[in-house]
Amino acid sequence: MTTIDVHAHVILPEIEQAVAGQPGLAAYRELDARRNGAASIAVSGPMVGARIPKLTQVPVRLADMDAQGVDVQIVSPSPSHYHYWADRDLARRVWESANAGTAAHCAQAPDRLHGLGLVPLQHPELLVEALDHALDLGLKGVEISSHAPGVELSDPRLEPFWSHAAATGAVIFLHPFGCTLDERLDRWYLSNIVGQPTENAIALSHLIFAGVLDRHPDLKIVVSHGGGYLPTYLGRADHGWQVRPDARGCAERPSTYLRRLWFDSLVHDPAVLRGLVEAVGADHVVLGSDYPFDMGVEDPIERLTAAGLTPADQQAIQGVNAARLFGIKE
Repeated sequence: MTTIDVHAHVILPEIEQAVAGQPGLAAYRELDARRNGAASIAVSGPMVGARIPKLTQVPVRLADMDAQGVDVQIVSPSPSHYHYWADRDLARRVWESANAGTAAHCAQAPDRLHGLGLVPLQHPELLVEALDHALDLGLKGVEISSHAPGVELSDPRLEPFWSHAAATGAVIFLHPFGCTLDERLDRWYLSNIVGQPTENAIALSHLIFAGVLDRHPDLKIVVSHGGGYLPTYLGRADHGWQVRPDARGCAERPSTYLRRLWFDSLVHDPAVLRGLVEAVGADHVVLGSDYPFDMGVEDPIERLTAAGLTPADQQAIQGVNAARLFGIKE
């Protein structure tokens, strides 16, 4: 069996070079600092700096994969590269750099690394073009955040993107960056600890309640962080759908849509992972580590084993599901 980690990142210096000194960057960084707080910023900088070799050098990445027992990684750009504040011209430079850089990184070990690109979520009219650019470079799909300024995943302007992603078989990796709760989470790294799973839940709710999955049943969406707070608390969503006519944007109970999505295993707790498998099915969970960041795990297979699943379910999550989803030969 091929072990596949679907949640791993690369940093691409050319993207930061492209945005350096551009109008809007200073305001974006100021907002990011407010959301995270000074103490978290002081920790995150050195943490990322110490991991630059892992994030940029393929031989270091492969050695770590060997130590973990991981055969294949699906590599996506660091979410810090989204830069959804960028105007159309700069956004094009960002997505082209991200797609080309990720493809070049993975091409150094094509049997073990497969990539995802970026699209400018803040410019819905450019999404199809950007997705095609990623696919033309041999990438498996693209990574998006939970929202962009003025754009939720339920936005009707995204319909051509969802349709094209479904038609091409591209995988969409939903990975939040930042949280709209802003300064309420500016201590104790709550911006990530609480904010990221909150954003997962909000983004998924927009997709489900707006009927996006009704209109595009063939979409391949992988959700990071086990889907955040939503999968194990969907009873409330089902109840609201049943009793509130204004919540009837989707054709079926919200919980039924979980089996049209895929979720990574990065939930940090064996009991939560078992709950996720019960909620969505073992055939819709895939292995994820968030390599190599500190909120990820260095032993994703051991974490999966600790959940005490059946051998068949563990094998499915460890690699079988991802191989099928991403079209990877075992």
